Amino acid sequence: MLRLQESLPERFIHDDPVNAERIATAKATLCGRVFILGHHYQRDEVIEWADATGDSFRLSQQAQSHPEADHIVFCGVHFMAESADILTGDHQQVILPDLNAGCSMADMEEVEEAWESIARVTDIDRVVPITYMNSSATLKAFVGEHGGGVCTSSNVRAVLDWAFGAEADGGCDGRQVLFFPDQHLGRNTGVAMGHTLDDMGVWDPRRVDGGLDEATIKDSTFLLWKGHCSVHQRFTPDLVAAFRSEFPDGEVIVHPECAHETVLLADRVGSTDSIIRSVEEAPAGSTFGIGTEIHLVDRLARKHPDKRIVSLDPMVCPCSTMFRIDAAHLAWVLEGLVEGRVENQVTVEPDTADWARVALDRMLAIT
Repeated sequence: MLRLQESLPERFIHDDPVNAERIATAKATLCGRVFILGHHYQRDEVIEWADATGDSFRLSQQAQSHPEADHIVFCGVHFMAESADILTGDHQQVILPDLNAGCSMADMEEVEEAWESIARVTDIDRVVPITYMNSSATLKAFVGEHGGGVCTSSNVRAVLDWAFGAEADGGCDGRQVLFFPDQHLGRNTGVAMGHTLDDMGVWDPRRVDGGLDEATIKDSTFLLWKGHCSVHQRFTPDLVAAFRSEFPDGEVIVHPECAHETVLLADRVGSTDSIIRSVEEAPAGSTFGIGTEIHLVDRLARKHPDKRIVSLDPMVCPCSTMFRIDAAHLAWVLEGLVEGRVENQVTVEPDTADWARVALDRMLAIT
């Protein structure tokens, strides 16, 4: 269970210029003892202080590769901070500036029930569980204990290749994959690998046996959890059509967490890092309609004024949980470290951490 975020001291609230000074002073005082990670979806007022930025995959690597830092301040969501705690050394403390920054799309108990139901129908030893990085440590531990791995939007294809690969080649020799909690990422990646929609069943945890008959459970190559990202589900075919009507020569790039019918209409599909590279490598004068979180889209537009970069969704699409972390919370946790107080440390229970690390290490070894 997540701890509740305590209210900030009054002096930190609505005082952005002073909070920026507080952050700068605290970072200078702490020097190499603190390493700040900033996910691409964070506010600019947070990203400007990050020592490393990236998507969840890149940040998980960064967390592991800085053993010299006593404190890892993770400006992302709770389950990313859990992963950092699992991957970093015992001497390091991982801190999440706002404990309200969560991103749970699946429940542990429901996944265990699904696994038991699937085991009654098919050869469970040939089913490989794969969970998205943005899932709890308990889900990662479940995956690690049952022979599976973690993936991100950057490396999901490589992880699925491993799941279906032959044991002789270092693969998992899987016949089926239980993919959770984002169905769209699993579906879009599976199709890109050459599978068809007929190879996929959608497991609805709110229904008995996932709402699937025995034949579907047994014969589906992909069993996709009925979950989604609240941001990426907003991007629809109608929004793509509206962009193309306004910008006939523009290019549409979407994240693979978007619905399959939207992905089919896009010119490119890729993770946040992939989207960034596509924009950076494009010639001046290029026009892009991008289907991902608004802070990243706006940041790209400011960084590349020689290109037209707009969000596919004119109503704007912030990630509400990422948005909870601001300069005030960052200043608060950093000042606490200067004063010898560790606020909002994220820790994972040892047994859970051991199995979750197995799943994370598999991911890092694959990619």
